[in-house]
Amino acid sequence: MTGTLKKTRVALAAVTFLCAGCPGGDVNTEADAELAYVGFDPILSHIMDLGFAGFNAAGSANIPTQEDDAPGDGTIAVDGQVDQGNSDNKGMRLDVALDDYFDGPVDSPANDDETAYEIVYSTADGAPLDCDLQLKNFPDGTLEGTVSGTVVMTGDLTGDLVLDLAIDGETDPDADDAEKVTRAAGTTQVTGTATSDYGEYAVDVEI
Repeated sequence: MTGTLKKTRVALAAVTFLCAGCPGGDVNTEADAELAYVGFDPILSHIMDLGFAGFNAAGSANIPTQEDDAPGDGTIAVDGQVDQGNSDNKGMRLDVALDDYFDGPVDSPANDDETAYEIVYSTADGAPLDCDLQLKNFPDGTLEGTVSGTVVMTGDLTGDLVLDLAIDGETDPDADDAEKVTRAAGTTQVTGTATSDYGEYAVDVEI
C-alpha cells in the first residue's frame, strides 16, 4: 500500500508541474498574458492598412468592404463609415471581423526553449472589433484612435482576449497618389491593455 501511495503522489506532482503554465497556473501565466497580445500585434497593422484602403476608396459615407487573407491562414474583413466633406480632419469608424486568423508562429518573450507558438484569432458573429480613427491635417498629418472588443483564441493559447487599446501616430501622402493618405509605418504607438485568462498585459509598442 505504501508503494502505491508513493507512486500516486509522484504522478500527481508531475501533473501539477505540467499544468503550471495553464490558465490559473503560477509559472508561465505572466509570459502567456504577454504572448496572447504578441500574437495579435501584427493584426493591428493589417487592420489599419485595410482601413486606409477603404478610406481612400470611399465614394460615400460607407467604405467598400476590404477583405484579405491572413499571412498564415484565415481571413480579415474591414468595413464601416468615414466622414465626408472637404475638411482635412476626418474620422473612420471601422468594424473588423476575423475568421480563424493566423499570422504565423510567434516566440514567447519569456521562452527559453525557442519553441514557436501558434495562436489563431477570431471574432464572434455579430461582434466585430471596433476601430475608431481620427485623421488630422491629412494626408501629411497625425493619427489617433482606439481599438476595442474581444477576440477568441484557439491553438496554443485559448479563450477570450479583451482589447482596450489607444493609437497615436502619423500619416503620409500615398506614394502613388498624393491625394490619398497612408499610415506612416513605424510611427504608430499602441498603448492600453490586453486581458485574457492568463492575466492582464500592459501594451506599449510601436508598429
